[in-house]
Amino acid sequence: MAEKGTISIHTENIFPIIKKFLYSDHEIFLRELVSNAADATQKIKSLSSLGEYKGELGDLRIKVSFDKEQKTITISDNGIGMTADEIKKYINQIAFSGATEFVEKFKDADDAKDIIGKFGLGFYSAFMVADTVEIVTKSHQEGSIPARWTCDGSTEFEITEADKSDRGSDIILHINEDSEEFLDQGRLQGILDKYCKFLPIPVQFGEKDKSVEDGKDEEDKPKYKTVKVDNIINNTSPIWTKAPSDLKDEDYLSFYKELYPFSEDPLFWIHLNVDYPFNLTGVLYFPKLKNDFEVQKNKIQLFSRQVFITDEVKDVVPEFLMMLHGVIDSPDIPLNVSRSYLQSDSNVKKINSYITKKVADKLSELYKKDREAYQAKWDDIGLFVKYGMISEEKFYDKAKDFALLKNVDGGYFTFDEYQEKVKPNQTGKDENVVYLYTSDREKQDAYIQAAQNKSYDVLLLDGPIDSHFINNLEQKLEKTNLKRVDAETVDKLVDKDEQVPSVLSEDEEKKVKEVFEAAIDNKSMTFAVSSLPPEEMPITITMPEFMRRMKDMAKNSGGGFSMMGGMPDQFTATINANHSIIGKIIHADEATQKDLAKQAFDLGMLSQNMLNGADLTSFIKRSIALVDTKEE
Repeated sequence: MAEKGTISIHTENIFPIIKKFLYSDHEIFLRELVSNAADATQKIKSLSSLGEYKGELGDLRIKVSFDKEQKTITISDNGIGMTADEIKKYINQIAFSGATEFVEKFKDADDAKDIIGKFGLGFYSAFMVADTVEIVTKSHQEGSIPARWTCDGSTEFEITEADKSDRGSDIILHINEDSEEFLDQGRLQGILDKYCKFLPIPVQFGEKDKSVEDGKDEEDKPKYKTVKVDNIINNTSPIWTKAPSDLKDEDYLSFYKELYPFSEDPLFWIHLNVDYPFNLTGVLYFPKLKNDFEVQKNKIQLFSRQVFITDEVKDVVPEFLMMLHGVIDSPDIPLNVSRSYLQSDSNVKKINSYITKKVADKLSELYKKDREAYQAKWDDIGLFVKYGMISEEKFYDKAKDFALLKNVDGGYFTFDEYQEKVKPNQTGKDENVVYLYTSDREKQDAYIQAAQNKSYDVLLLDGPIDSHFINNLEQKLEKTNLKRVDAETVDKLVDKDEQVPSVLSEDEEKKVKEVFEAAIDNKSMTFAVSSLPPEEMPITITMPEFMRRMKDMAKNSGGGFSMMGGMPDQFTATINANHSIIGKIIHADEATQKDLAKQAFDLGMLSQNMLNGADLTSFIKRSIALVDTKEE
C-alpha cells in the first residue's frame, strides 16, 4: 500500500531555492549522489568488519548509467540500503530552520560548494537536473522490505514497496528538458573524472544495455539492467592514501603525470600525513618555475575522503605556496561554507601552519643532506622561498638558514656566509655592510665591471619579487644596506670616505658643469662634478637607490606606491673630473665642447640602456663624424 506525505520543511519553495542558488554549478549533483553511494558502501564494510553485518559483502562498487531514450540517469550501490522508515528520517526531513534564513545567509554565494551539504541538501541537488527522482532501496537488515520513494520536485512524496532483491540503493533521475546535456556519455564521464577519479569505491560507468531486459515496470514498460562490462573509471588507492615507506620515486612521478600529463617532472615533493589535531593527507610537488611568477595557480586539488571538492585552496594553503602542485585530502576542512568563514576556521589555520612547517622542514632537509643538489635547484625554488620569507614571519625564521644568495659569478651563499664574504671590503665609514646587486646583468654590465674593479661582489637579484625581497632583507639584516650597482658612482657605492684628488680647479669644475648643462636639454638630469679614478666612465648616470626601489615596487605591486610610480624619473649625471675627455672639453672651442659633452653624456646614457630613438641616431652619426675627423 502506498504511503503519501509531505517533506518536513518550513517552506513550500525549497526546490526553486535550490535550483536558483545552485544553478551556476549544477553538475555537482553527480558528485553528491556518487559520494552518498560511496558513504553507503563504506558503511556496510564497517558494519561487516565490526561483526554487525553477517551477510556476504559481494563485489562492492557503484554503478552510474544513463538512458538517452528514457532520459534517466541512475546511480546504484550495494551499500547498507534503507528501510521505508529510514527514508522518512533521512530523506524527508531537511534539517534547517527556515528558507528566509537560508536565502539571507547564502544570497551572495557564487557556486554550489558554498551551500550543498550545509543543510543536508546533498541528495536534493538531484532536483537541479531532474523533474522526478526515485529511490529504490533494500536495507541490509535481515528481513527488510524493499521500498520505493518518488518525488516530483514538489514537497509531496510517495513511498511504496519495491521489487528489489539485492541490498543497496538505486537513485533514478528523470532528467528535465533544461538538463539533457547530462544524457551524454562524454559529459558524464568528464564530471566523474573531475570529482570521482580517486573515490575509494570502484565506480563503473556506461550506458544502459538495451539487450538485457529485466522485466516490466508498473506501467508495463521494459526495464533494463546496467551495462555489464568492467569499465571502472577511478583509481581507488591513490598514493596519498599509502604510507611513504611503501612508495618509490617512480610512484610519485607517475602520479604527478596522472595529475598533470603535459608537465615537466617536479623537482621534489612532500608527503603529508597527520591525524592529530586534524586529519590531513596529501602530496605536494614543487614544479619547475624559474622566474615565472605568473605561472598558473589553482593546481592544488582539495579532496574530502577522496572526493574532489575544489582547486581554490587559498585559505588552506599559504599564499606563497599556491604555485605548488598536488593533492590535499582532509575531512576536517569546512567545505560547504563561504570562503570568509574558511579564514576564521581553527582547523584551516592549523592546516595552513602545518603545511608551512612541512615545506620548511623539507627544504631544510634537502639543504643539509646535499648542498650541491640543493644549489642546483635554487633557481627554481628561490621564488617560493623568497615569497614565503616576505609574507610569513615564521617561515622567514626557518628559511634564513637555508635561503641562498646568488652572485653574478654563479656562486651561492647562505646569509651568514655572504656577510662573512663581503664584510671586510664592503663596510662603509658608517660601519654598515653594503650588499651590491644587479637587477639586469646585461643592461648594467658597465656598472658591474666598475664594482668588480674595486673587488666588490655583486649579487644577482633579477626575479619578479626581488624588489620586495631586497626591502625585506634590509629590514631583517643588522647594519646592512643593499644598493643596486647603478645607484651611485662606484666610489660612493661603499662610502669609505676615501678622497681622489681632482686634476681640475674649482673654476674648471664649474665651467665643465656649465658646458654640460648648456649642451644637454634633459629635464630629468641633474649634473654634478666629482673626482673619480681616471679609468672610470667620463659620465655616470645614476638614480638614488630609495627612489628607484620605490618605483620598482610601484611597478610590481601598484596600489600603495602608485603616487611614487607616477613621479617623473630623476637622475644624476656625475662628470668624472679626472677623465681625459673632460680635460679635452675644458680646452676645446665652443662647438667642439658641445659635441664632446653630448658624446660623453650619450656614452653614459648608453651604459644605462637609456639611449634610443633620435638620440641614439644622433649619437651614431656623431661617433662616425668623430672617427672620420680623427682619421684625417
